[in-house]
Amino acid sequence: MTISKFLSTAAIIFSLTILGAEAKPPAGSSEAGGHVNKGVELAQQRKYDEAIKEFTTAIEANPKNAKAYLNRGTAYRALWAQEMTSPSAAQRYDAAMADFAKAIEIAPKDEMGYIERGQTFVMQKQYSEALADLSKAAELKPDNTMGIRLRGFAEIGMGDWDKAAADFTAVLQKDPNDAQAYERRGFVFRSQKKYNEAIADYDKSLEIKPDPDVYAKRGYTYVTYLQNYEKGIADYQQTLRINPNDYDTQQRLQYAQSALAAKNAPPPAPTPAPTPQPGLFTPLNIGIALVVLLVLIGVIFVLARRRGGGEDEAESSGRIR
Repeated sequence: MTISKFLSTAAIIFSLTILGAEAKPPAGSSEAGGHVNKGVELAQQRKYDEAIKEFTTAIEANPKNAKAYLNRGTAYRALWAQEMTSPSAAQRYDAAMADFAKAIEIAPKDEMGYIERGQTFVMQKQYSEALADLSKAAELKPDNTMGIRLRGFAEIGMGDWDKAAADFTAVLQKDPNDAQAYERRGFVFRSQKKYNEAIADYDKSLEIKPDPDVYAKRGYTYVTYLQNYEKGIADYQQTLRINPNDYDTQQRLQYAQSALAAKNAPPPAPTPAPTPQPGLFTPLNIGIALVVLLVLIGVIFVLARRRGGGEDEAESSGRIR
């Protein structure tokens, strides 16, 4: 799962909820506060266009209402996340960033403006810009775990594993029941090849909140890095029980099952070594060769004797007696 997928839905609604809870009618402007609260309700129902209208009305009633700008910016960002492939997406993004900048201008000591803009930078994979905003937010309010968590996302994007692990650890120290922080730290540990630590964090995340994506990540760690196919298969199967249409997990399950079958297959029977064929120079062959040689020598000797005897007879017969 990409960082953008992590942040494009749940985190947006979460930030709207927090801002709505903090939003109070500015002094002398109860009308603006009412529109902010109404906008938050609509945003929570994912009626972002209607929410934007309410936030805009609040801004018109009180142009110094930083919360209205922040909430309108998050609503624009939600639409941008939904319409990334449409021609209007760039306008939604620009509108969101302009609202966050305005909120920071109005309330430079409020960490939320930096957090919301930093989150948007993370979603755009502009990690250096995100780190600047999120570090500023942590400086302004160290107890706000949202900014520290998002900074961890940026550090993951930059491959700064040690700092990311430290930030997620800081989040967990403040909130030991943060399932996502455990999952993200588990991913960091896996990237550092600390596989047992990764499994422990995935275990804790699932204990707090059973999530098919986390089951799939733990299964992948078991299969790919630890070759523990039995546990990996169990995690993949649990993922598919929750989300039967997860094609990637279906493929990974098939691979793990094949790997386990190959691991458990009996070893092939040893092939008997071929019997060596005797060479030419065996004792028997040598003996036969010697006999043949002796016979040939004998034949040649006999023939030579006969030829010599014939010539002597012819010579003696030709003499004058």
